[in-house]
Amino acid sequence: MRIIDRYLGGAVVVGTLVTLGVLLPLLGFFVLADEMEAAGVEGYGLGGALTFMLLSLPGYAYQLFPIATLIGALVGLGALASRSELVALRAAGVSVGQIVRAAMLGGAVLAVLAVVLGEVLAPLAEQRGVELRREALSGEVAQQTADGFWAVDDGAYVNIREIRSGTNLRDISIFQVDTAAGTLVATYAAEARYVDDGWVLQGIARSRVRPEGVQVERIAQARWDSMLDPGLLKVVVAEPQALPVWGLYKYIHFMRVNGQDAGAYEVAFWGKVLHPVLTLSMIFVAIPILLGSARSTGMGRRLFAGVLIGILYYLISRTLAYLALLFGLSPLLAALAPPLVFSAGALLLLRRVG
Repeated sequence: MRIIDRYLGGAVVVGTLVTLGVLLPLLGFFVLADEMEAAGVEGYGLGGALTFMLLSLPGYAYQLFPIATLIGALVGLGALASRSELVALRAAGVSVGQIVRAAMLGGAVLAVLAVVLGEVLAPLAEQRGVELRREALSGEVAQQTADGFWAVDDGAYVNIREIRSGTNLRDISIFQVDTAAGTLVATYAAEARYVDDGWVLQGIARSRVRPEGVQVERIAQARWDSMLDPGLLKVVVAEPQALPVWGLYKYIHFMRVNGQDAGAYEVAFWGKVLHPVLTLSMIFVAIPILLGSARSTGMGRRLFAGVLIGILYYLISRTLAYLALLFGLSPLLAALAPPLVFSAGALLLLRRVG
């Protein structure tokens, strides 16, 4: 049975990789076409757009992985069905359960690959792509770290610990050296808002460090002449889907402690936690489509069925996610319902086939 397991599982893995190899260049073309609107602005040219597109692909691959697994299982195992190999296996005494188990072993390998892609490669690549794009378009040197957003702003070093939106910042520190006076000026502001084409700092504590001592002054609010604009800072706020699970967990905890609504991040968190389950469920869905048709259905019809199921899954999952945010439903239930529903439907079809 180990040979059969490796053979069927390998067909699923190869089919999925081939599917990703076809879909990702198409997505890359659309991303590049969209980026061409910004190409030519400041230092952002064709090379920058190509780099941004390539760094975006791991994130798109992670999002596509469940649907690619479904189509890949239909492609890989469908090729075996077209050559009557699945029929021969069943005639030789291989049960439906054994075929499912072998396909699931291949799915387990793909699930591990998806986790590495979504938790390691995609966040790093997407963050780097955004940083390169931002620097090319704005000419500013900025970096997003675990200690917040850092930027060099007209000679001053700026650290923003929380970006609520492009126009609302919290916990800002500004460090600047006054060479004429020979002093270091450290300014802390509890909040900054973008009002009337300019920044207004609120809750300010300003320290001037001189050789003879430190002078501290407190100001209720003051204007802040900064090169940072809301359009730049909006791209720093990462989409929940682009964050790794641990980063989502920490941010959810932070928002709860501060009494903020973390609904969107909770939905993304549970979606990522259950991503391997979804990958396996897609393979489970593909099995009855293949065994029910054997060699009577062509590859084109199987692929069409896989695409329809993938679109249906996407619509259901997105609808449940929006309902969870709108009506305060359980994010775990919203993320768990689609794979459970599809797996239950596949199980019913498998019992008929068996």
